[in-house]
Amino acid sequence: MPPLFQTHDGFTEAIIDEDGGLKRFYEVANLLSSELNIRFDQKLDDIETLTWDFRFKGQPLSLYYNIYTGICLYPQSTTQAAKRNNQAVAEIAHFLESKLQIHASRKFMS
Repeated sequence: MPPLFQTHDGFTEAIIDEDGGLKRFYEVANLLSSELNIRFDQKLDDIETLTWDFRFKGQPLSLYYNIYTGICLYPQSTTQAAKRNNQAVAEIAHFLESKLQIHASRKFMS
């Protein structure tokens, strides 16, 4: 499923998986770590929500999970998001789209 992009007051949010659970969140985080060499700088884990901050090509971003809304990606600074922050969100979202489709097709093939 392709990512859904929403624009809120100048920042872009990429919805990676609206129905994704905690297992899917960790799958996404592992893909980012292993394939893009992303290191999560700060991890905020709550009962219903996870927010993991990282940098991609120098851009500060957040990977977010909530049990009600799923998994999304957005710039850390939502009030002052630069164009390059939003471009980084889109680049990662498209990367994840290609990788998660491959994993999904493997799951159905076995």
